[in-house]
Amino acid sequence: MPDPIRIDDADDPRVGDYFGLKDPEARRRTERAAGIFVAEGFNVLGRLLASPYPLRSVLLLPGKVERVVPLLAGLDVPVYVAERDVLERMTGFDLHRGVIASADRGPEPDLDSVLPTARTFVVLEGLNDAENLGAIARSARALGADAMLLDERCADPLARRSVRVSMGEILHLPFVRLDPLPAGLERLRAAGVEVAALTPGAGSVSIHDWRPAERVAVLLGAEGPGLSEAAMAAASLRVRIPIRADVDSLNVGHAAAVALAIVSGRRA
Repeated sequence: MPDPIRIDDADDPRVGDYFGLKDPEARRRTERAAGIFVAEGFNVLGRLLASPYPLRSVLLLPGKVERVVPLLAGLDVPVYVAERDVLERMTGFDLHRGVIASADRGPEPDLDSVLPTARTFVVLEGLNDAENLGAIARSARALGADAMLLDERCADPLARRSVRVSMGEILHLPFVRLDPLPAGLERLRAAGVEVAALTPGAGSVSIHDWRPAERVAVLLGAEGPGLSEAAMAAASLRVRIPIRADVDSLNVGHAAAVALAIVSGRRA
């Protein structure tokens, strides 16, 4: 591994991968155009290094060098070191974790690449909150899901906040854009996958009475609007998580974890 490179200028083009991290819209355009993403935090860096995504560079506070450099042994990537005030001007916020890396996105898989072998899917409609998406990815990995399917309105799974909240687990979970969603759900059902739409609405069965099929997809909508009628109509059945009557709803990330735990537990 090359020696760490000192960065004293927040506008140094060598660290352009890390400019303006605080502006989600600008970052989305930049990262998509360049085919990159960033991963923040020591533990997340470890998961990135174990993933199929090629590392481009690492940016550190001086106090993090001794801890991080051993992880990079044998890798020919630049390691940049900058003081906290330089990092803040560069990224747009206080990078208090002091460790961030950039990596290449590479090609995204398609449905045909995961459909033949995956047993458990998480399907998300309109989930535009990156932190909720990251939380679901973390639960999905922990509880045995094999792939995440997203409609065109969902947040970027490789957005910085999504990767961070997932603790890097999104980097180990294949994700596929399912566009359009209802047609994609019909493809799942045609392949023998039971599509269970999580909704508290009429016609839903209690999750405690549900007996998941051998292959199953848990379908969830965004906070607030929930699932569209078209998505629910394309599902195999509707499932609800019984909660106290004076509580409005569960967070979508928590609902996903409950449903996936049911699937995993009943298979076990």
